[in-house]
Amino acid sequence: MNIGFNGFCENTVTFEADSTVQKGALLKLIDDNTVAVCTEGDKVVGVCVNVRDGYAAVKLYGYVEIPVEGSVNVGYQTLSAASANAFKGDANGREYLVVSAGTDTIGLIL
Repeated sequence: MNIGFNGFCENTVTFEADSTVQKGALLKLIDDNTVAVCTEGDKVVGVCVNVRDGYAAVKLYGYVEIPVEGSVNVGYQTLSAASANAFKGDANGREYLVVSAGTDTIGLIL
């Protein structure tokens, strides 16, 4: 039997997007209703699932598999952006439920 977390409590909203936003990027709020790509140490608002005509669909809740830098354990972990496309362990970040922790990729509930 395979285990699947896709579809769990998915919530996606639309924000205005600056020109740096691409599908799969970790995003942060930079202004009213506007998101941009995270840089190292930023607290992540969500993950971009689509971008078109200056707007981004941003997954705020639900399951994602995303690259990780460094070692992250399963369970509730405090994470922040390591880059535009990866998380890292960071005591100053936000808490997420990590359900799978590989060496290059983690699965987590936003």
